[in-house]
Amino acid sequence: MIETIVLDVGETLTRDDRYWRSWADWLGIPHHTLSALVGAVVAQGRDNADALRLAVPGIDVAAEARAREAAGQGEYLDETDLYDDVRPALTRLRELGVRVIVAGNQTARAGELLRGLDLPADLIVTSGEWGVAKPAPAFFQRVLEVAQASPQATVYVGDHPANDIYPAKAAGLRAAHLRRGPLGHLWADDPDVTAAADWRLDSLTQLTALVTG
Repeated sequence: MIETIVLDVGETLTRDDRYWRSWADWLGIPHHTLSALVGAVVAQGRDNADALRLAVPGIDVAAEARAREAAGQGEYLDETDLYDDVRPALTRLRELGVRVIVAGNQTARAGELLRGLDLPADLIVTSGEWGVAKPAPAFFQRVLEVAQASPQATVYVGDHPANDIYPAKAAGLRAAHLRRGPLGHLWADDPDVTAAADWRLDSLTQLTALVTG
């Protein structure tokens, strides 16, 4: 029986379009160029931020992020950043009595912005607030602490095999791989991913079947 579902953020709940467009504008890079670089580093299994380092050799990403905040061009999220299935899916899960948690690799500021959207979730927390990020085992230990359910009754949902599926399984949780965003599509049919994931999803609305089926 599934009691708790924990969801990643980027390309699971939210589109990353705005995020990368804003970086491209800040750095004076064509949107297409940075988008292509993001795709390239994703395909190589590298950190997404490496796209910025390729575009601007020697860039201090953390320092630039602070400069953007100071200039009033920092992180921002609103309803348009959410995928269309997010609210219906999360609402239905809570109606079914499932504990819904949002926990991903985001900054503390992103956590504030997500909570400001008043999502139908019991808890929203980020790696920046926990002080530990995926795929570290300690992140998934924190997930288990807040899940209020056994590992086998807890499902982690995400698009990133290396950050979401593999470490979640290593921690004893069940895992659902979402075919969404660059990583979700790129690795959707990889034999290792299909073997590791308990479920493969095309939409968050399919989570209802996991609970009722």
